[in-house]
Amino acid sequence: MPNKPKPAPLPPNTVVGGYRVLHRISSGGFGVVYSALDEYGQAVAIKEFLPASLVSREPGQLIPIVAPEKLALYRLGLKSFFEEGRSLAQISHESVVSVFNFFEENETVYMVMNHLMGATLQEFIVTARHPNSRKVFREPTIRSLFDEVLHGLRIVHQHKMLHLDIKPANIFITDDDKAVLIDFGAAREVLSKEGNFVRPMYTPGFAAPEMYKRDLALGPWTDIYAIGACIYACMLGVPPHDVPQRRENDRLGLALSRVRKVYSENLIQVVEWCMSMDPLARPQSVFALQRELLRDAHLAHPSLSISEKVRMQLDALWSSARHKKTD
Repeated sequence: MPNKPKPAPLPPNTVVGGYRVLHRISSGGFGVVYSALDEYGQAVAIKEFLPASLVSREPGQLIPIVAPEKLALYRLGLKSFFEEGRSLAQISHESVVSVFNFFEENETVYMVMNHLMGATLQEFIVTARHPNSRKVFREPTIRSLFDEVLHGLRIVHQHKMLHLDIKPANIFITDDDKAVLIDFGAAREVLSKEGNFVRPMYTPGFAAPEMYKRDLALGPWTDIYAIGACIYACMLGVPPHDVPQRRENDRLGLALSRVRKVYSENLIQVVEWCMSMDPLARPQSVFALQRELLRDAHLAHPSLSISEKVRMQLDALWSSARHKKTD
């Protein structure tokens, strides 16, 4: 059976809510992100609620087509996406994506955000992989990077929100040296809990065990599992095994033992703590995790920004690679 085509993005130069769409930046299962300009010509990013499993749209069209049997679910997701925009608009923190505006048009919802320049942590991890070493980032870089991310996540949790899709691809390192949480998953989570609409709405390796079962409570500990998995990815250069694999044969400790000479026992224990299969065995708050991450604060280099530290490491790797090519 052929795959259903994804709904078409808005055509370039489409105007929605007074913003002019330039081009599509990315597409996911629940929406499309566009580069756009506001009425003053300032660059913004606009996210359109466009769940590929519920709607279709032909090239050139503006209004998504929703099958009658999926309409109730679509409206539920739409309401959740709108509420997500409203909640994020109340958060003002440099480590959380800024939502300037959110509005309904074309029978869907749009979220207007700051246009970030830089690269995701995932891109840094992939670029920094070295064939002869599992070490991706130095420990001080990891500690300071995630302390910054956790400052933002703490504010999110204080607003009674969860991120629910923290992974290296959703941690953005900007050109002006900020680590920013992007792409929240409230609408995704609401839809995954409704009716017979069962499909994976999580990222394997970064999703906590409770995201695989409808009857388990989600909370700050769910995002904290994902933070631990992100630190793991920074240490080993690859994602950890997903929950079904861990249930069958948990090799987390074995994998982390390979980097014992590179990272401190404390940082390894932090990852194991965050990634406990039992939600109650994890840190129950971001504050508890931050306190542990900063316990070895003498390892950090406060004079350098995260982006500078990451780029220093990458420059060293690229320089080494260039020398090998010219030798």
